[in-house]
This record gives sequence, structure tokens and C-alpha cells, in this order.
Amino acid sequence: MDKRRILVVDDDEIIIRLTKGILSDKYDIVTADSGQRAIDIYADVKPDMILSDLIMPGMTGFEMMENLRAKYNIIIPVMFMTALSSDETEEQSLTIGAVDYIRKPFKADVLLRRVDNIMANLNQIRGLRAAAENDPMTGLLNKTTSMREIDQAVRNGQGILMMIDLDSFKLVNDIYGHEKGDQILIRFAEILKSIMRSSDIIGRVGGDEFIAFCQNTKEERMLRERTEFLNRKLFNFAKECLAEDMNIPLGCSIGAAICPDEGNDFNTLFKKADEALYEAKHNGKHGYVIYKHGEDEVNENKPDNNSEIRMILGEREGQRGAFVLPMEQLKTVYRFLIRVEKNYPSDIHFIVFTLESRNGHVSEYRDKYMEVMASCLRGSDIVAKYGDDKVIAILLKASAEDYHVPLERVMMKWNEMHESLEVEINYTVENLMT
Repeated sequence: MDKRRILVVDDDEIIIRLTKGILSDKYDIVTADSGQRAIDIYADVKPDMILSDLIMPGMTGFEMMENLRAKYNIIIPVMFMTALSSDETEEQSLTIGAVDYIRKPFKADVLLRRVDNIMANLNQIRGLRAAAENDPMTGLLNKTTSMREIDQAVRNGQGILMMIDLDSFKLVNDIYGHEKGDQILIRFAEILKSIMRSSDIIGRVGGDEFIAFCQNTKEERMLRERTEFLNRKLFNFAKECLAEDMNIPLGCSIGAAICPDEGNDFNTLFKKADEALYEAKHNGKHGYVIYKHGEDEVNENKPDNNSEIRMILGEREGQRGAFVLPMEQLKTVYRFLIRVEKNYPSDIHFIVFTLESRNGHVSEYRDKYMEVMASCLRGSDIVAKYGDDKVIAILLKASAEDYHVPLERVMMKWNEMHESLEVEINYTVENLMT
């Protein structure tokens, strides 16, 4: 079994030799003669704990600890050793997060016992470090840590930086609730991890935004295959998690920048990958764009024939039920239908359902009711929620004599649910041109 590693920091060569002699039988000891030197070698050494003098020329132990945290965003056990006898100094050490404090000169058995105690609690300390570095929902690296690690990787390496954004994810939260939305995010993170190598860096940088750096590759084929895989797996899981007839066009778009072709620092690559992501989102979604300097800024995987364009514009196959839209998109469709009705009169009915809850939680029932409506109405019908207590439906090709048929179907299905006992529903109907 490999020994755990301790970084000993002290400007006194005698103390370095003494400490190393006490601990080296049991632990792997690495030394540094200053706080700055400890910071410089930390990433390569990766110690399990630091044993440091408190007062050193150029940088105190306190300053070293603060600089390490700022540079690496870490929580690592630090024990200070000092000849000072001030209780105030000891209190300050523990206040800023040191796990222990020992005064010089120290006895060998006392130092060894205290180090052993720290190592015995290392799993708990590492748990704190993981909490500081990882996104608590998905387990991926958080924004700060992923940015730091990618920046280190691109300095002298090569690869593809990928900005990944879920398409139409807001609709999941709006229609199915945030609990279901969280399940989608967690599963997407798992899918993302499953196609990445152990050397790749993966993080979550915001709500439905992720980042990945695939090291030692520049192949567009890899990017294309991973984009297709992510979209397929995510959509399949969404149908399992939400509903088989779920009709949200859920997927992901990816913007990419190649290192070192487009830069070898995180900020430069991030900006270019983000520009590429913007193009991907506005180029039909569910695809990828690679930033290419001097080639219209980006290299887009644009379709070049009618069938491919229609595939991107269209819904996924097998969608059933009404077309569910957020209010902003419904406004555009509504305005278009008004134009259609003026030129090609047809039977289009506009219906507003108002819910009144007996227990006050009306928005919860509104979401449930909209799910029922979406499943019962036709694929040519449109539904959207409006405020906390209203649902809007637009029924196409529904005459004044037969528009009530789908509404009766909705109410029959709704009355089978126990939520219906808590809610009173009223609705008003208008022909779109009245």
C-alpha cells in the first residue's frame, strides 16, 4: 500500500531534517523551504496534508494557506508548527482552518501521534474538499474547479474544449416540475461521464450548462459521434422519466474550440467555444459547431439539403398529444394563426381555463391539468400555461358544434384523478376571429 504524502514546509534545515526523520518511516515526505516553493510544487506533489512552519521569510504559513486556497480552491489539512507561545496565534491558526497546531521544540512521539490523528480523519477532510470542488447535484466538478483544472490542462496540452447546453430544458421544469428537471440533469451528467475518458475534465458551470475538455484529440468525428450519442440517450431517458408521449424537443447543443489552435488559456478558449455554442443554438439545436478563426468565425455542421433541414426543424418522431409551448412561443404562433385566419378562414377556437384551488396551491394543480390536456388533445392543438391559475388551449379545425368533444375528453380524464377534488375549473371559448 502506498504511503500517504506529507509536504513539510520550513526555512530551517535542521527542523526539516528532524521532522523528516520522525515521519519518513510511516509517511512519504516532500519538503519545501518557503511558502512560495510549497505553492509552486503543490500541483505536482499532491500531498495528503501539509506540516508547515508558521513564521517564515517572505510568506507566513497563514499567507501560504490562503494563497493555496485561492489558487487551487482546495480544502487540505494543515498543521502549523512554531516556536511562538502566544495563545492568540494558536487561536488564529484554528480560526482560519488549520486542523492542528504544535509548538517547537516538539517530541517525536507527540508529533507522530498528532499526524496519525489527522490521517485517521482524512476521509472526512477529503469529503469537505469534495464538497468544495464538486457540484452537489451531479457530482461533476463545479464551475470554479473545472475552470481551474482546464486552464492548467490547456497551458501545455492539446484537446477540444466543449461548451454543452441542454435544448428546451426550461420546458421540462415548466411542465413537469423542478424535481423531474433535476432528474434529467443528474442523468445527463451520468451519460456525459460515460462517454468521457478518465483523463478528460468534466464540469457543470450553471443550471443546464456543462463543460468538458477532451485531452489529446482534435478529431471532429469524435465530437460528432458524442453529440449524436448524448442527444439520443438524453431523449430516450426523458421519455422514460417524464412520459412516453412527451413532446418536448429535449436535447443538447455543443460549441467547441480546439487547443492550441484557438488558444492555450481557458478564458480565450471559453469565449470562442461560447460563440460556437451560440451558433449551434441558433442553427437548429441538437448539433455542434467548431470555432474556426478566419472561416466565418465558426465551422458549422449545417445541413445542405431539404430533408436534413426539415429533420432539424421538425419534432422528434413519435410525438403524441397537443403541442406544448411556453407563453413567449405561443404569442408568435397566435399572431401567425391570426394571419392565417384572415386569409384562409377556418375553425380555430381559443380557450382559457381558470383553476380555483380549495387549498391555495393552484399552480401545482395547473401543471397537472396541463399534462392531462396535452395527453388528451390532438397533435394539431396547442396548450400553454398562463400565470399561476390559467391554461390556454388553441384548437384547430374544431367547429362550433364539435369543439366540446375534446374538452369533454379532457374533463373525463381529469375527473379520474384525485387532484380534481381540490380544484374547480371554469373555461371560456372564443372563435379566433371574434
